[in-house]
Amino acid sequence: MKLSRLRVVPWLLGTLVAASGPACAEGFGLTADATYFTIDTGGGLVFKIRRVDYGSNTQSPGDIASMVYQGVQYQDAGRGSQVNSGFDYLFKDTSAVDVQASQVDADHIKVTVRAGDLVHYYLARRGEPRIYMATRFTREPDTLNLARFILRVPIGALPVGPEPSDIRGNSGAIESGDVFGMPDGQTRSKHYSNMRLKDWRYIGATGPNVGLWVVRDNNEGNSGGPFYRSLLNQGTDTNQEITYIINYGEAQTEPFRPGILNRYTLVFTGGDKPPTIDTNWLADMALEGYVGKAGRGRVLGTKVRGVDGKHDYTIGLSSATAQYWTDLREDGSFEATGVLPGDYTLTVFKNELAVDRRSVTVRAGDTTKVAAFKVTGDPASRRAVWRIGDWDGSPAELLNGDRLTMMHPSDVRMSPWATPAYVVGTSKAKDFPACQWREVNGSLEVRFRLNSDQIAEHHLRLGITAAHAGGRPSVKINQWYAGVLAISSQPSSRTLTVGTYRGNNTLYDVVVPASALVVGDNVLTLGVTSGSQGVGFLSPGFSYDAIDLVPAP
Repeated sequence: MKLSRLRVVPWLLGTLVAASGPACAEGFGLTADATYFTIDTGGGLVFKIRRVDYGSNTQSPGDIASMVYQGVQYQDAGRGSQVNSGFDYLFKDTSAVDVQASQVDADHIKVTVRAGDLVHYYLARRGEPRIYMATRFTREPDTLNLARFILRVPIGALPVGPEPSDIRGNSGAIESGDVFGMPDGQTRSKHYSNMRLKDWRYIGATGPNVGLWVVRDNNEGNSGGPFYRSLLNQGTDTNQEITYIINYGEAQTEPFRPGILNRYTLVFTGGDKPPTIDTNWLADMALEGYVGKAGRGRVLGTKVRGVDGKHDYTIGLSSATAQYWTDLREDGSFEATGVLPGDYTLTVFKNELAVDRRSVTVRAGDTTKVAAFKVTGDPASRRAVWRIGDWDGSPAELLNGDRLTMMHPSDVRMSPWATPAYVVGTSKAKDFPACQWREVNGSLEVRFRLNSDQIAEHHLRLGITAAHAGGRPSVKINQWYAGVLAISSQPSSRTLTVGTYRGNNTLYDVVVPASALVVGDNVLTLGVTSGSQGVGFLSPGFSYDAIDLVPAP
């Protein structure tokens, strides 16, 4: 274990004092002893960064070991707040951690933590009760195969967090040790605090006269795009855990993006929501991987045509290096700023469904203009004989679809998943289940009528948003069976039981011969095909986007 050395700029020598004395005469400053670096922000917050190895990754060098705000301790004394499970447990081939600190100038303090291929920064700015943080790694931490910063705050000091992730008073785990049942039949899990990335700017919890928040940056180093969901909070009998995800394995749809400086800020308030955070001053802090405005470009779109006014649209930019997104404006234009140089795939999303893709190149200090174009891949553009749901990449309009992200499918608040036959022309979208599992609702019926003029070749289109254990639909119409459909490319994690329906949207196009159809009543029977096994809600299954029957082109 390499112990840290306090590094001090020359002009500061006269201002540092021993840790046993006051932090700083002006209420802002850095002190050190053999165990901690102590930073007084001068804004009511004093925090400590551990320098030494206690022989346990729950108290690792580089951890936040103490956070005292307005005289109250907001750090678990037994477990640090840290990246993953401790800086000395990030990489299988590395345990050494180096922690250094300096007062950069009269108004800024920087602590640098190095562990293997990862560097993490804590920064303080005079007069602000905040800890600015940044994390960069050139190789994904491989002991957990993820990267996250987790804050552990005593629950008594910060008791009010998101209800779906508050597991206090639970009656025991019902799935994998991280999904819990409650005495009243409801369910709770850290997974159910999630929100789509594009929908949140901060996460956190509150207590008596305090709010503790983590405010995110543009999330360019994450993977999964604007609609990615992952755990954010967990309230236990001992701690309020607030987790900022940099890269995460649950329901991961694309490769990780190393090499990005990921920035986020811990903010204390009197209980109100955090304000907008200015981080432009980080450009002067000599942070590895920092790219300022001059090193970034802009993408400007003049007009996207062919959109459906009933839905919101998002423009996504993605490459192996970075990701960005922006909303499509009402006039069809869009603008993405602060984009790292490189070649990107530009995707137009109708809600969460990709309906157009094209390539753009971004150059530093320049604007890439995208000429007007019309979306070309919206399944809803074809006339349908009948349709269940909306082609928008989400099951939210289907039965239980609006609850999937907040509770387990077995939750007492869910409507029964096994449903009566769906009758075209009579039933509504809310009558058709958002998900289908082989051992839960393994057979679903759709009844529809055709007249003699409609007995011709048709295409049955089935859209799924995610799948578990290789699950995909099986199709029978009257006495005709379709062939076995291909396995879609999906995340290998549980997805449907951990608060997300987001996977890789897949559209199955089944050609239905005229001989399969009859005049009058027809019955479509949908099942679940898979070569894998599972029990209950962990049996093979998938979530629906939409289903329709369209005439052959």
